[in-house]
Amino acid sequence: MTPITEVEGRRLALSNLDKVLYPASGFTKGELLHYYATTAEALLGHLANRPLSFLRFPDGPDGQQFFAKNVPPGTPTWVRTADVPHSDGHARQIVVQDLATLMWAANLVTEFHTPQWQCDAPGIADRLVLDLDPGEPATVVECCRVALWLRERLAADGIEAHAKTSGAKGLHLLAHLEPTPSEQVTAYAKQLAVQAEREMPDLVTHRMKRSLRPGKVFVDFSQNAAAKTTATPYTLRARAEPTVSAPVTWDEVADCTDPAQLVFLATDIAPRLDRYGDLLDPLLDTGHARPLP
Repeated sequence: MTPITEVEGRRLALSNLDKVLYPASGFTKGELLHYYATTAEALLGHLANRPLSFLRFPDGPDGQQFFAKNVPPGTPTWVRTADVPHSDGHARQIVVQDLATLMWAANLVTEFHTPQWQCDAPGIADRLVLDLDPGEPATVVECCRVALWLRERLAADGIEAHAKTSGAKGLHLLAHLEPTPSEQVTAYAKQLAVQAEREMPDLVTHRMKRSLRPGKVFVDFSQNAAAKTTATPYTLRARAEPTVSAPVTWDEVADCTDPAQLVFLATDIAPRLDRYGDLLDPLLDTGHARPLP
């Protein structure tokens, strides 16, 4: 019988708590739910008022994975949804506003992905993102070199950059913007990527073509497009280990000489929050928003 848990007055059927999702470490679904419950205070701010896309992996990272945006069947009536424009019309998507909704969604075993805009202003971005993706034999160490250059370049335009791991191989740079059409943000982000390639041609490519990427860092600017999403800060990833898309300090970026230095597991996050708080909190403070040049 599935146990019923009450969260903020909502009754949730949290199932299969002993199921091992990450065989390499024995990390269970119950531990996944515990992770989200203990990280909720930091995570919820980055999910709030943004339509959620799911990358579900109910049988672990080695099982079937599927990406979905529409409201799943059986969604409780109390879960907030939003009407979101798509190229083929409109769709309703989940919006995670509170702990009960977070735990309900986490019970589906999913990565959390969100766009750079909020529900009340579709296609009007309040964040800029640059996804630094290393092509082997490059690693996150090379991503860090590129990130430091991009940080300075953004600062020259009066924009403050923040960093987090992707939870996979790379690094994400994020900046808080005054509301700006996604097309303009994408164009600006592309300019940055092109400039980075021009400055570091042996290290950077701004083009997605696979043949150009070995040994280089692909600066992916496309996730600024209104239809695109990015792994939400603090989401667990469907990897061999329960890795997290974790905020990092600029000192950690500058000091990185080994990829292992920027691998963070679910068990690492609570101590980091105790030490640093939410390093991405400026993304939630409108006082830190800056205009595009």
